[in-house]
Amino acid sequence: MKSQALIAAFDLPDSSLVNQRVPRKLLLENGAPTAADKRSINEGIEELIWIAALKPVTVGVPEFRDESHEYLEIAVLLLTLRDGAKIKRLVELVHRAIPYPVLLLTRQGAQLSLSVVHKRWSQSEAGKTVLEGDIVSVEWKNEVDSLILVDFHNSLPLGRQPRTNLRDLYQGWLDSVLALHAAMVTGSFALADSAEYAATRCDALRECGVLHEEIVRLRTLAAKERQIPRQVELNLELKRIEAELATTKQKL
Repeated sequence: MKSQALIAAFDLPDSSLVNQRVPRKLLLENGAPTAADKRSINEGIEELIWIAALKPVTVGVPEFRDESHEYLEIAVLLLTLRDGAKIKRLVELVHRAIPYPVLLLTRQGAQLSLSVVHKRWSQSEAGKTVLEGDIVSVEWKNEVDSLILVDFHNSLPLGRQPRTNLRDLYQGWLDSVLALHAAMVTGSFALADSAEYAATRCDALRECGVLHEEIVRLRTLAAKERQIPRQVELNLELKRIEAELATTKQKL
């Protein structure tokens, strides 16, 4: 899926479109806590485009406020990275730098990803926002079933999202990203039918990632091991982790 096709899938109203370049200065001042981060921004980012500003006057969805959150606007951004740029870190820096929750499309060569994460007020710095939880990101890969991508594409239009307030609207898109993540494992795209199930799916996806990394680590160790008793021990541990992964996948 190309970035313009993905942007079009959100079916955003013309009133929300901005289409302006975001200067690196904004990221350097607000999203780069270290000298290495500043270098990554200067050397790794080709451009950052503010595609749309989704707020009550542009999309007809009320704002949301409580003691910990303030959703006055959702920013839709397109980040283009140079070859070799540290995509994971730069995605995080962009999410941190923008004071609003962000729908961030990131492209690097032929690679395209979409990332989302809620934000809340900082408990240590007045007037500052911080990320709430982990960034949820999904990357388009050639091996993903085209029917899954069609279902995901069809889940994205603004008109299909919750419209009670901007926080629920943003959560609707986060749920779509989680559903695509789950579909890449299960082979079937399905949106969560409750907030509880969405939270369970999110936890299960995170656990699947941890278990998969452990399986890769154990396989590497087993392939290098020359002592038979230790090989047996590693293979038994590998089977245990694989069984745990199979059980976790059932929660998706």
